[in-house]
Amino acid sequence: MKTRDMAMTTYPVPLLDLRAQNEPIKNDIIKAIEQVYDSGQFIMGPWVQKFEHEIAEYLGVEHAIGVSSGTDALLVSLMALGIGHGDTVITTAFSFFATAGVIARAGAKPVFADIEPHSYNICPESLRQTIANALEKGEAVKAIIPVHLYGQCANMNEIMSIARHYGLKVIEDAAQAIGSRCPFEGKVLNAGTIGDCGCFSFFPGKNLGCLGDGGLVVTRDSTLAEKIRLLRTHGARPKYYHAEIGGNFRLDALQAAVLSVKLAHLERWHGMRIANAQRYRELFSKTGLVDAGYVQLPVEVYPGIKNGHIYNQFVLRVKHRDQLKEYLTGNQIGNEVYYPVPFHLQQCFRQLGYARGDLPVAEAAAGEVIAIPVYPELALQQQERVVNVINDFYNNRKRIILDE
Repeated sequence: MKTRDMAMTTYPVPLLDLRAQNEPIKNDIIKAIEQVYDSGQFIMGPWVQKFEHEIAEYLGVEHAIGVSSGTDALLVSLMALGIGHGDTVITTAFSFFATAGVIARAGAKPVFADIEPHSYNICPESLRQTIANALEKGEAVKAIIPVHLYGQCANMNEIMSIARHYGLKVIEDAAQAIGSRCPFEGKVLNAGTIGDCGCFSFFPGKNLGCLGDGGLVVTRDSTLAEKIRLLRTHGARPKYYHAEIGGNFRLDALQAAVLSVKLAHLERWHGMRIANAQRYRELFSKTGLVDAGYVQLPVEVYPGIKNGHIYNQFVLRVKHRDQLKEYLTGNQIGNEVYYPVPFHLQQCFRQLGYARGDLPVAEAAAGEVIAIPVYPELALQQQERVVNVINDFYNNRKRIILDE
């Protein structure tokens, strides 16, 4: 490792640098935007259709429906499956708020299962027990929403087996996992293509991000696909004749055109993120922090599978997390906590009756995880600085403890 003086060399390392990603393809992006501008077709139209065809081919799925955001992808999926008032949907306790929020917005009741400590994805055993408990209470359990968190798939073999046993629908929240792959019943499939439908986000910070908000629903079910297409345009077909009450869930043509440009680079970006993750492992191995128990590196659940983890985030599990976060921020190292409060302890869900201690694995993760930069263009020197600052923090802390 570098010396302590080198570790404290002051220059910022951002959590994400979109300019570094977009600048090399700026001309292609501008050209695509100009083509949409010149066409005058800004809502739906050929640009959206083109992207839908390309992304369906990339994911290996029959139907891809562009929508306005990852949140709306989840919401319209629940609507299309007829899930609403009086229904219960089981999901993880640990994810971005949209996963739970859309269940409540659809009028259904969210019920939370605990997570696996190594992957942070929903725990199949907790899922099974949570469903059984809800059914014992007489709840109308209709669906499961597993989340493929941080860029790695949940255990879809177990989840689909549980869903089939109880006759439940499965909506995959793959907002952080586009292009991530996992084993399923003897095959290797893409995240989002295994359940009844899969939902993606194209928020700019995602591995495949647009220049604003955008989302996608994919499915192998032709009937469900047609229902989602209908609902994304206020349930109207033809125009002004409304068979259903839907919403304005359309993907902008400008965003679709940008996404088509970026999709061509996605596999290369995945490879760069994976290489950065491996480089972090090598750098941390020289510090002794992992062996000492101060830092736990991300666990790859599917080693040997290409894109088994695509590192939407590189998330450490650490001791003294809040103090480390403050130290990193003070040293201009980008970082973020994904996520500090599990769903069952969020104030807006207090009426569900959960208490601290109910889902202990999610609660522990919420107090210990922290993400550090892993974006594709991250340089070796920047990664060395990140690891050196973390190492310096724990060395300082050990000295403070000894002094005390």
